[in-house]
Amino acid sequence: MSTSRKITIVGGGQSGLQLGCGLLSNGYEVDIVQNRTAEQVRSGKVLSSQCMFDAALQNERDLGLNFWDKECPTVDSINFVVPAPDGSGNKAIDWNGKLDKPGQSVDQRVKIPRWMEEFERRGGTITILDAGIDDLERYAKQSELVIVAAGKGEIAKLFERDAKKSPFDKPQRALALTYVNGMLPRADHSAVNFNLIPTVGEYFVFPALTVNGPCEIMVFEGIPGGPMDCWKDVKTPDEHLAKSKWILDTFLPWEADRNRNVSLTDDNGILAGAFAPTVRKPVGRLPSGAVVLGMADAVCLNDPITGQGSNNASKSAKTYMDAIVEHGDRPYDAAFMQATFDSYWNYAQFVTGWTNALLQPPPPHVLNIMGSAQAFPVLAKRIANGFNDPRDFFPWFAVPEEADAYLGRLAA
Repeated sequence: MSTSRKITIVGGGQSGLQLGCGLLSNGYEVDIVQNRTAEQVRSGKVLSSQCMFDAALQNERDLGLNFWDKECPTVDSINFVVPAPDGSGNKAIDWNGKLDKPGQSVDQRVKIPRWMEEFERRGGTITILDAGIDDLERYAKQSELVIVAAGKGEIAKLFERDAKKSPFDKPQRALALTYVNGMLPRADHSAVNFNLIPTVGEYFVFPALTVNGPCEIMVFEGIPGGPMDCWKDVKTPDEHLAKSKWILDTFLPWEADRNRNVSLTDDNGILAGAFAPTVRKPVGRLPSGAVVLGMADAVCLNDPITGQGSNNASKSAKTYMDAIVEHGDRPYDAAFMQATFDSYWNYAQFVTGWTNALLQPPPPHVLNIMGSAQAFPVLAKRIANGFNDPRDFFPWFAVPEEADAYLGRLAA
């Protein structure tokens, strides 16, 4: 392979920078174009909740990008709770499944600036620009391959929504993040505490590392029009924290008990919004006829209910890197682009299917599975580790007959 093939990546987030660093290590010339400097990212608003599990973290370790293993708190398990429907403040379901290997969450305001520095140290070039179509035309002339890993603005319109793979055309949850200090830790070991409140929404919380040290990240998922769809009138950081505590006081008293003395990590440690989960066709055609390849959230955007966003970004970057290296000297045409996305979709279709299923009111067989995990620790552990590799949820989580058969085997 000639080692001077030039690749431009638009978007310097988890997937763009991970792919960029990996390609540099394989001898490619790489430019990353992104719309904010390291300092703007570091001093800006939080971007995500980014709890990453072992397989995604391994991709970072393989590339020498795991800079926070000593100071980042671990996520050791998944804890699942459904409140009793009678409003008594009791729990109808409560179980814990240990992860085979720990997860971790590093605030992207910490990770991205450090990765930008590492990317440049390895010989990559970063351009700070809010790229538009004309810029992509220029990059397509200057590079052998242009990858788009940023999904907003006019560039996003290049990638056509794939109706077959996108069951929703509007947001399924009102979303909010709250980064806090001072939360009481769980007894025994850390967890993603996942609380499912039927007809209202979901709340999960887990330890993380932010700009000023260890913290906890609260994630709120409110069903549209319900009582947790409550962020529109929140104007200040203090109001955001107060609303977060109100939700816990109202619906999840055991979570509220951990939060009596919390404070925001910083005024930027909050986020609220909504988006429609969408899968797009991966080949974008520019007015000139040149083609560009979409990656990660730009073409496969899931609701955060299953905590898969950064995991998907890591796994798509790994798939794309392997495909590019394996492709050798051949041209990066539309067929290559489609095949590269398809190999990622072979994995991601299961993540998307599982995530979209959890956005619907749970069918009886899923309630049965989640309830049975209280009685069968092996099932609780299997569900927990499915967050690391959601392919393991199929077919038994998706098909009622398979669920019944599997639970029958466990009971026997």
